[in-house]
Amino acid sequence: MTTTTTAPLAAATSTLVTNIATLVTNDHDAVEDAEDGLLGLVRDAAVVIAGDRVAWVGAADRAPAADNRVDAGGRTLLPGFVDSHSHLLFAGDRGEEFAARMSGRPYTAGGIRTTVEATRAAPDERLAANLVRHVREALRQGTTTLETKSGYGLTVEDEARALRIAEEHVDEVTYLGAHVVPPEYADDPAGYVDLVTGPMLDACALHARWVDVFCERGAFDGDQARAILTAGMARGLVPRVHAGQLGPGPGVRLAVELDAASADHCTHLTDADVDALANSRTVATLLPGCDFSTRAPYPDARRLLDAGVTVALSTDCNPGSSYTSSMPFCVALAVRELGMTPDEAVWAATAGGAAALRRIDIGRVTPGARADLVLLDAPSHVHLAYRPGVPLVAAVWQRGTRVL
Repeated sequence: MTTTTTAPLAAATSTLVTNIATLVTNDHDAVEDAEDGLLGLVRDAAVVIAGDRVAWVGAADRAPAADNRVDAGGRTLLPGFVDSHSHLLFAGDRGEEFAARMSGRPYTAGGIRTTVEATRAAPDERLAANLVRHVREALRQGTTTLETKSGYGLTVEDEARALRIAEEHVDEVTYLGAHVVPPEYADDPAGYVDLVTGPMLDACALHARWVDVFCERGAFDGDQARAILTAGMARGLVPRVHAGQLGPGPGVRLAVELDAASADHCTHLTDADVDALANSRTVATLLPGCDFSTRAPYPDARRLLDAGVTVALSTDCNPGSSYTSSMPFCVALAVRELGMTPDEAVWAATAGGAAALRRIDIGRVTPGARADLVLLDAPSHVHLAYRPGVPLVAAVWQRGTRVL
């Protein structure tokens, strides 16, 4: 890829990215030259960035002039990946647990408590450094928007400090005091729910946009989850739900009932769950990295898509059950294991993630959208699944600035 500058960089107000072999817009209605279809592809394309926004999109031979020009070298340009589910506020390592699991030990929710102990003991500086390291790692792989959660502190002070750190470094912050019941409340889970919905919520609500709960055996049941989510909603937080990871349960239908932005995992679904999702605006966020890492069954994306459910893909990056920050890896898994086409997987990792965060300014390359762009060293987005594990990301723009 070559770059030529037609005006001094300091005076630049716009950049033309041209000689794009294939451009993924995710919105064929908003781009005149886009093909019909899920991804709204434009061949032999160009994009103009002005400030932090996309200013123009279309065929390269119709592109307007700009202050700077970037030659994409016949590569593929797509929206930055939107990772709408991660757990990056933690300390410690669970590599030994992973090795034991690969030797036959089953995964349970109880392993979270190992990370809780290490996180509580870590100073703020270590938690922040670990978060920044993972954010940068994800950015190198094309992720330009990240959601992350608390949930490894499980005290008022530790949950609040996690969220304060998170809001300094990521776009979307989620309060997950209801991850598991900590050991000191093992004999009083009702007391812990009171803490999560009372003093802990008071300390955390100002630092988050979302409230989440792990509605699962070994964590919180349906009644507890409803109490936690409705308390958060009363404080202005928008619900999302960990649902159907370890087995069928009430989580998905609770998410739909409360108009949650997403139901995440969705590995074990009943027909009623699928019908509920299909008749709602709740997004089913699938986390194939978790199923890969725990040797669990993969969710059936085909079943959801054929029913008309909106599907997102995310990494679930966390130290216990899915220690990957790679959205390209999750795209490849989705195509190979979840029954998705390459087009569906790429849409789910970009526009689908945006839908799970109820954002319309990201996940697409259209005029007015945030200029979050990923250039792949490949002629087509299909190579994300076709060449799994290969570092294809050649350049990244975030909010209009080239950061890689």
